[in-house]
Amino acid sequence: MEKILEHKTYGVYEKYIKRILDCIISAVVLLILMPIMLIIALLVRIKLGTPVLFLQERPGKDEKIFQIYKFRTMTHTKDEKGKLLPDEERLTRFGKILRSTSLDELPELFNIIRGDMAIVGPRPLLTEYLPYYRENERERHAVRPGLTGEAQIHGRNFLMWDERIALDVQYAKKITFIGDVKIILQTIVKVIKQSDVAEKRIPPLNQVREREKKNAF
Repeated sequence: MEKILEHKTYGVYEKYIKRILDCIISAVVLLILMPIMLIIALLVRIKLGTPVLFLQERPGKDEKIFQIYKFRTMTHTKDEKGKLLPDEERLTRFGKILRSTSLDELPELFNIIRGDMAIVGPRPLLTEYLPYYRENERERHAVRPGLTGEAQIHGRNFLMWDERIALDVQYAKKITFIGDVKIILQTIVKVIKQSDVAEKRIPPLNQVREREKKNAF
């Protein structure tokens, strides 16, 4: 992997305050929501089985790989050949509720405290997408990935990849306190309204870019 584009921090907020605020806010929210998280964990255990948490490798700041924590939303149901069924067939009604309300994302607060993530930043995507970013798009990995971000308040799952990544790069180039506050407040409104939640997601980035390559010839 080539060295990532150098990222220059601008302003006191990004350099010194953002990380401290992330830790304080995440710790406070964890303390407040811990009873709810324990109830969710119990329901996941009853309805979906173990493990309660879904762990997956994702690229973080400077493309360093970390394990993201989420509540499980799918079963481990397999076909007669012992192969896992497609995601849409393993996603239960309970799992859909967790996703539409973003409750499955709550364990990521631990990722924030650990330093893997921030409250606001580009969402951490799949590791298999790494070879498919254009050079300028890799700047999204020059900052910590976030629990929410520009793409999440401007369309979420309905955005095409070029639009989504462009918003991530735009955020990475200019991080401000006011900007982060606006994103957090708009995220809360969208979660309450459960807007921009699509059951059928756009094709994975790697498939889209491979298709673009084929069409170019």
